[in-house]
Amino acid sequence: MNLRIVLSSLLTALLLTAFRADQPAAVQLLRLRCELLTNPEGIDATAPRLSWELSGAARGLEQTAYQVLVASSPDKLAADEGDLWNSGQVTSGQSVHVRYAGQPLRSRTRCYWKVRTWTSQGATAWSAPAAWSMGLLNYLDWKGRWIGFDRAFPWDKEESHARLSARYFRKEFQAAKPIRQATAYIIGLGLYELHLNGQRVGEQVLAPGPTDYTQGVKYSTYDVTSLLKAGPNAVGVTLGNGRFYAMRQNYKPYKIKTFGYPKLLMQIEVTYADGSRDIVKTDDTWQGTADGPIRTNNEYDGEEYDATKEMPGWATAGFDAKSWLKAELVQEPGGTYEAQMNENMKVMETLRPVAIKPLAGGKYILDLGQNLAGWLRLRVQGKAGDQVTLRFAETLQPSGELYVRNLRDARVTDVYTLKGGGPETWEPRFVYHGFRYVEISGWPGAAPTLADFDGRVVYDDMPTTGALTTSDPTINQVYRNAYWGIRSNYKGMPVDCPQRNERQPWLGDRTTGAYGESFVFDNSRLYAKWLRDIEQAQKADGSIPDVAPAFWRYYGDNVTWPGTYLTVADMLYRQYGDEQVLARHYDSMRRWLVYMGQNYSENGLVTKDKYGDWCVPPESEKLIHSKDPARNTDGVLIASSTYYHMLDLMRGFAATLGKTNDADEYTQQMAALKTAFNQKFLNPESCQYSNGTVTANLLPLSYGMVPAEAEAKVFQNIVDKIMVENQGHISTGVIGTQWLMRGLTRYGRPDVALRLASNRDYPSWGYMAANGATTIWELWNGNTADPAMNSQNHVMLLGDLLIWQYENLAGIKSAPDAPGFQRLEMKPTPTAGLTSVSASYQSVRGLIKSSWKQDAKRFSWNLTVPGNTKALVYIPAKDAERVQEGGKKAASAPGVKFLRQEGDRAVFEVGSGDYAFVVK
Repeated sequence: MNLRIVLSSLLTALLLTAFRADQPAAVQLLRLRCELLTNPEGIDATAPRLSWELSGAARGLEQTAYQVLVASSPDKLAADEGDLWNSGQVTSGQSVHVRYAGQPLRSRTRCYWKVRTWTSQGATAWSAPAAWSMGLLNYLDWKGRWIGFDRAFPWDKEESHARLSARYFRKEFQAAKPIRQATAYIIGLGLYELHLNGQRVGEQVLAPGPTDYTQGVKYSTYDVTSLLKAGPNAVGVTLGNGRFYAMRQNYKPYKIKTFGYPKLLMQIEVTYADGSRDIVKTDDTWQGTADGPIRTNNEYDGEEYDATKEMPGWATAGFDAKSWLKAELVQEPGGTYEAQMNENMKVMETLRPVAIKPLAGGKYILDLGQNLAGWLRLRVQGKAGDQVTLRFAETLQPSGELYVRNLRDARVTDVYTLKGGGPETWEPRFVYHGFRYVEISGWPGAAPTLADFDGRVVYDDMPTTGALTTSDPTINQVYRNAYWGIRSNYKGMPVDCPQRNERQPWLGDRTTGAYGESFVFDNSRLYAKWLRDIEQAQKADGSIPDVAPAFWRYYGDNVTWPGTYLTVADMLYRQYGDEQVLARHYDSMRRWLVYMGQNYSENGLVTKDKYGDWCVPPESEKLIHSKDPARNTDGVLIASSTYYHMLDLMRGFAATLGKTNDADEYTQQMAALKTAFNQKFLNPESCQYSNGTVTANLLPLSYGMVPAEAEAKVFQNIVDKIMVENQGHISTGVIGTQWLMRGLTRYGRPDVALRLASNRDYPSWGYMAANGATTIWELWNGNTADPAMNSQNHVMLLGDLLIWQYENLAGIKSAPDAPGFQRLEMKPTPTAGLTSVSASYQSVRGLIKSSWKQDAKRFSWNLTVPGNTKALVYIPAKDAERVQEGGKKAASAPGVKFLRQEGDRAVFEVGSGDYAFVVK
């Protein structure tokens, strides 16, 4: 039963009865989600969590109770029969992550649900209906066998730059009776496209999400009822290589994992109108071929497609497959079967190119005007056998040719062979590129035009949640560059870059990056999945790699990169209210912490550091790896202070989970480490840590390790280093930049933070923008750096810039003691040189807005607080009497409560609603 059709019909029925409900029409329940997904198919959470938003025009809307109904059919839900779960009226303000507590959920169960609430403004009607379905929860639910071809074919090449063609599998079957419901469950490794009766199933691309396939493999579930019919049917699956058949074969096997040849497990379960069932499953009755149009597909090197070898109708009934081979039964990959609970990738935007220029030799350079990750779609006409070759790059040489040295040995080349006979449209299936420019050669006929091409932007199908603009054009451009860089590097996991022969999920790149990104994109499911990848990569002794999934075997045993495991868990808890993620990963995180403490401690300090403050300016390949003590921050200082921070995070996790003994243990460890740290690194006279780099002073200050009497001087040393020695420029690398902007603002120098954010000369984010960047560079000097390391599309140097923009500039922050935006702490930081900031954020509880302007005479601030939420608002005013809201004194305005005066800020509490504050 198609969920969209069922829910549409059910919504109509509910609307017809809604007028009888006891609720003011202005109060609505919106965005019903299950595990933060909208109407998901095939989940494997047996006690899924349900969330909704409250919206109302009146101020101060609060939920006081809720009732959830979950039914096994739309009819029962429409009749208010919760045969799976009727929570009854629960006195609670909880509207996020309400855990299902009904009948046990089994494989394939389809669940329909709705909610109503009681609020400070009366009871609501029932919400519009929503739904979810359960996946295959048990190994024995899978009835098929793994099929594939565990070998190369004569036209393939298994050298380092391997060329392995796509595999095509098909099966015809009969549906003997009218169909009531049909569901497909599929694991296609490395990548798959599913077709039924000639139609592609779903809009996903590059599916499933990448994992360490020996540890876990992801399956997807699709409602395919509308694609099947009574009588003959056919299913077809194309398999690409992805990360399963690795991009480099027989090359550094001690480092690079490869898992074998592509393989498939799937089944289609058909329920007929009379209640009987059939299962179409993979086995050796399927047919397969590798002699199709996709001749090679390699994430680093590109895809080659020969349209003369297309097989029209291969996924429809009646196709002549006499030349096809019998599918072979192959060994399963070894990993646990898991429902994919994060979004698949999708073509999220289509860009029109901005310029095309001819080069010598019949070549052309196409400019998309934007560095992006995805591919090119072309429209071409020529004769059979004509070949169009596309090469991709981020930048050009002075001659106008592609600059590809920074791609290392990635060949990044797509080749399309025309079939002839009319206009042809093509785009690749199983690769992506990081690029702005494309070299086109072999174009048949007249010169190509802009209308012949589209740039296809590909990343995980997650909504954009944030928007931010300021009066400073540099900050705005850097924000836009960050937006493009982040989306470029969401590829079923967060990767470091999308263009060269790397594209790996380095942990250290996202230590605070994930936090800042969460304001721009709803990345909750991606990072929950990534934590599972990290957990699966952990060794039995507790060691965590620097890259997870561990496609590269990098177990360096440092603190800063693996520590991302804890900081991302903390982000998911604080930004999305996900306490479950702490419970799930607590033991693994503790095991890592114990491992590091036992194996790398000396004189009370943690000694192991691998990367230092990575990419401190000025950068070069030599300096990045330099151990020059005058330039770099002491590795033991970095490791020990970061370990202290990890202990602090674990203390908080333990307290949240009720593990009081553990929390006490962490407190004791922190005290001992703090003492040893300050004895080793703090100069009591100068109040300078170690050699006095910004990072050396900033880390202990940010982590709360500095003695109270030394805080002011330590901070002043940081400011002096920036403003005097570095002439108002950044001098931190990946580690220090994670705390830089917030630290400067927290200790009273937002002007210095603004200076760093708005600089346009080297080194700065603005320098990148001023030199043509449309994303974020890997290095501060990415336009002049050694080609061995100068990706033009990285995000690791963003540090805490986005966090600072949203929390400090705009004032949108979840209160530290109220995770998941249960309560807001709205404390913007107006600073000389910045006259306005406007931001919005679709939080897990609803839309938050903050827009302020200032001049010499007044400060005005419009803000929106979502339903079922309160906010503490800190207004820059030395006297609360000067603050007005809606033309009245703020203290007497509806929904506004004056709390206290904190120095030059008046603090008010407000409930949900729209507010307009003015200070004259």
